[in-house]
Amino acid sequence: MTGLDALTFKPWIKRYPADVSARPTLVFPHAGGAALAYRGFGTALAAAGSDAYVMQYPQRGDRLTHPAPATVAELAEDLFGAGDWAGIGPLRLFGHCMGAVVAFEFARVAERRGVGIEALWVSASEAPSAAASAPALPMAESEILAEMVDLGGTDPALLADEDFVELLLMAVRADYAAFNRYACGEDVKVATDIFAVGGQGDHRISEDMLRRWEVHTEGAFTVSMFDGGHFYLNEFTADVAELVNDL
Repeated sequence: MTGLDALTFKPWIKRYPADVSARPTLVFPHAGGAALAYRGFGTALAAAGSDAYVMQYPQRGDRLTHPAPATVAELAEDLFGAGDWAGIGPLRLFGHCMGAVVAFEFARVAERRGVGIEALWVSASEAPSAAASAPALPMAESEILAEMVDLGGTDPALLADEDFVELLLMAVRADYAAFNRYACGEDVKVATDIFAVGGQGDHRISEDMLRRWEVHTEGAFTVSMFDGGHFYLNEFTADVAELVNDL
């Protein structure tokens, strides 16, 4: 980022601007995910007509030394404080897996601060109330790596690289620890519309699970399903970007 962007947004927010003035879409990665992993999606959003801003969580990438927030709510506050979101107009939010819950909490912060949220896209994620009551996520190295293999989305060759695994474990543990402390009741809602999206072949998050997001909005709700598994987004990057931008 340069010029005004450099003054109003933290440098670790990765921006992919559209060729012409466009509505902003903020992207929230999955647990353990770095902003770099969403470069393709950010580029696709820009090509579809969105100004994309990909969030970077602490304990990875250029935030490697930043302390991990203790809770998802603290992470959302951290991300909200990283940019002049009120200055770029109504926001669209897109979160994948754990990132959907982070985006939900970001929307709650934004609505309390008077920043308009145009839409919340939640991808391959349990609803907040369901996530809060789910069993604790694993913290042991062997269990985390088994989880990564089961979810897919990570190159198996990278999981054989000790240096990569060390960094991955740092990021995942930070996110899982915050997620394990998460609390949210079914009565907690955002005013913005929620659009759920997932993969037909996702063995972790079913369409019925996605539909539980409906209780968390005071607005409209829809579900869209693509072929593919938990990381269907990697296969249908351009299609999902078009879906988000067509709103």
